Amino acid sequence: MPASTYLRGKITDHVLRNTAYTSPTTVYVALHTSDPTVAGTPGTEVSAGWYARQVAAFAAQSVAGQTSNSGTITFDGVTGSAVTITHFSLWDAATLGNMLEFAPLSASKTFSITDVPSWLPGQLASTMT
Repeated sequence: MPASTYLRGKITDHVLRNTAYTSPTTVYVALHTSDPTVAGTPGTEVSAGWYARQVAAFAAQSVAGQTSNSGTITFDGVTGSAVTITHFSLWDAATLGNMLEFAPLSASKTFSITDVPSWLPGQLASTMT
């Protein structure tokens, strides 16, 4: 999963310049209707009455640089109209904030009214690249 420009900069400064970086106390999952790019373009994030970023917890690394969600991540049911999700991302805030990582879904997914977007434990994998 590619790291955002923001996170790349923070890691580089932390490791190579001894500049402190405090990791977020909570990480949030966002859904996107198109590629948010490494810049973290918020305009591609879903905007609907039912939608809000969801908290995600992650397991210890299974392999260096690789982890996955340790609990189920569940969004509210879709209302209003169907939405097609192409990407997801991880953020350091429930709104606004800084994008940390992002990735495309393995295939775009259209959620119809009443569908509930969710990931079971282990389904949302993060491999630092």
